[in-house]
Amino acid sequence: MKSRHPDQNNSHLKPFSERLQEQWQQGGILSTCLLPFSKLNGIIQNLRTMLYKKQIKRSYRAPCPVIVVGNIYVGGTGKTPVVAALVQALQDKGWNPGIISRGYGVDIGKDARVAHGPSAQATQIGDEPALLAQYAPIAVHPKRELGVKALLAHYPQTNVIIADDGLQHLALQRDVEIIVQDERGIGNGQLLPAG
Repeated sequence: MKSRHPDQNNSHLKPFSERLQEQWQQGGILSTCLLPFSKLNGIIQNLRTMLYKKQIKRSYRAPCPVIVVGNIYVGGTGKTPVVAALVQALQDKGWNPGIISRGYGVDIGKDARVAHGPSAQATQIGDEPALLAQYAPIAVHPKRELGVKALLAHYPQTNVIIADDGLQHLALQRDVEIIVQDERGIGNGQLLPAG
């Protein structure tokens, strides 16, 4: 009987989330089984994009430039440090940036929440927005338009908006998109849920 070294890879003992991440990264049977759903997702996303491009669905144009920072990979890729660095770079060039965010994990309610500086509370706006509020004013709401309007109402000197994690939020027009990737690249090259 062979004994296994304790450090040897026992994929059957890994949590489902870890195995799913591996499938998204490398492909495999689970990823292959999910391909039809990915194709459907692609059709829906293309249709949705077309509706915005043809102005059948309404999108909001902010009164100042909008930079969207996002990723195409599920999970953290380092967007928050990129947003913070972008804020600082813009400030160094004389801009007055503000940030908008969805505020994952926090029930925002119908009105956007605006914060800036040490008074920003993670329990009120979320962990990452509370961190980013140390760099620039931030407004948090799932509807980015409401976030922009609240941010500009509280901080009218804002002359550029950075949208944290808003690549798929086509209801907000943007001037620049920045895609952040880490060493995982684009994973297995498939759309969710297969990739």
